[in-house]
Amino acid sequence: MAFRSIFDITHLNSEFQNAGINPQFIPIIWKHVIQNPEIKWDEIQSLPSAAYKLLNSKFLPLSSTLHSVSHSTDGVTTKLLIKLQNGAFVEAVVMRYDTRLGQYAGKPRSGGLRSTLCVSSQVGCKMGCKFCATGSMGFKSNLSTGEIVEQLVHASRISKIRNIVFMGMGEPLNNYSALVEAVRVMTKFPFQMSPRRITISTVGIVHAINKLHSDLPNLNLAVSLHAPVQEIRCQIMPAARAFPLEKLMDALHLYQKNSQQKIFIEYIMLDGVNDEEQHAHLLGKLLQTLEVVVNLIPFNPIGSLSKFSTSSEASVKCFQKVLREQYNIRTTVRKEMGQDISGACGQLVVSQQDKRTAAVLTDIEDLRF
Repeated sequence: MAFRSIFDITHLNSEFQNAGINPQFIPIIWKHVIQNPEIKWDEIQSLPSAAYKLLNSKFLPLSSTLHSVSHSTDGVTTKLLIKLQNGAFVEAVVMRYDTRLGQYAGKPRSGGLRSTLCVSSQVGCKMGCKFCATGSMGFKSNLSTGEIVEQLVHASRISKIRNIVFMGMGEPLNNYSALVEAVRVMTKFPFQMSPRRITISTVGIVHAINKLHSDLPNLNLAVSLHAPVQEIRCQIMPAARAFPLEKLMDALHLYQKNSQQKIFIEYIMLDGVNDEEQHAHLLGKLLQTLEVVVNLIPFNPIGSLSKFSTSSEASVKCFQKVLREQYNIRTTVRKEMGQDISGACGQLVVSQQDKRTAAVLTDIEDLRF
């Protein structure tokens, strides 16, 4: 039997309960692991004697290892290649921001340095989006709760993480139970991440969206919409056939009614496919009854895997202008970072031949208000 991660909370709680060990010791154990991932269980003092036997026989401080780290020349993006216990690879990406740069609403920004971590939820992906390299891998496996949380542990040793976005490999809502457990761990001691600094991105898994707010309140929801009509969505996102746009919009209205939070809309700009002025008007009409922030994403070519082209800067500006001026929808253009280390959005792919991955986005805190 394979050893489990100490962050696989359901299994850990069950084992502690069966052994008669008080679960109050769990946060203490986590704190020691975060401080020293290579710790031996016997080095943690003051645990019940039964806990040492259990931990040594069934759990690892970390079930994954940090295989390699790549830094971009811009100095703000770091890519972590993480090897799982079963030999598969996933990647997490750390993006650093200086909030003092630039202005907001015509005034100098306050704050300082902060880091956002982009995490993966699966090895590969079932969704098969034609503009995304991850889809070319197909689906390999779900990550466990511990494997998701361990990405935060590895990243925290490189930079203090302020925000987390589930925008790496995989469709988070297709690994729903592990996602919910991982977020709950991340928001507990000793991580104590604020739910409002965690963003879940989905292509639109309607049944999961309908229960997400009750299971994980106060999170940010981001929806990979990418087209204003069902026909185009189905052409570029085959999984959209299972989630008709009408039902998705109903789910988003219900989610917003219950959460009272803005919803982030991700929209990749594909030349001649979804980037024309008529598409902007269709998108504006589709979203005008919701409180949203639209994030326009420049398409990143993925070699022979795609026949798409990047929209021109003029097309992006025109699209943004229509949404802003005619529909009063807040619209940003994603800033790409780390392209020199294959760290651009949509290029996330791991294979035996090429273990380069990443997903990069505008800092979510810049979009909240």
